[in-house]
Amino acid sequence: MDFEEIYREYFQEVYLFIKSLSHDESIAEEITQEAFFKALKAVEKFDGSKDIRAWLFTIAKNTYFSYYKRKKRQIDSNLLEEPATGVQIVKHLMNEEDAFTVHQFLHLMDEPYKEVFSLRTFGELPYEKIGRLFGKSAGWARVTFYRARKQIMEYMEEMNHERD
Repeated sequence: MDFEEIYREYFQEVYLFIKSLSHDESIAEEITQEAFFKALKAVEKFDGSKDIRAWLFTIAKNTYFSYYKRKKRQIDSNLLEEPATGVQIVKHLMNEEDAFTVHQFLHLMDEPYKEVFSLRTFGELPYEKIGRLFGKSAGWARVTFYRARKQIMEYMEEMNHERD
């Protein structure tokens, strides 16, 4: 299958996935185009060990999160210029720190837990679709997601104990 066929076959699916993350058609279009451009540059590295759809979704998801982080930094720097009460700043930092801790742990997680958790939490994909991406059942996806979530919760508890 050449890249043009891959593009034609999967563009719409990847676009809808990114649209579900961004809730914005123009952002979804931009991110999907960028993701396919990255996939084209990396296609020789694709070894076929993963389903091509899962590979494309991973690239698209990472492209979206890079975009989101850039956008968030832009928004955060704009917020810093506005006066805010100390309570709001502390709350913001706490959430930011927790969010960062979760993302830190996600990088350490084994597959398929990392991917399933990300697709369910950030991609808001139903268990049926996650299962299909892995060639498994919705029940498998559900169990894998709960195990991943349990690992994250345990890690967060450990981190909170270390901070105390």
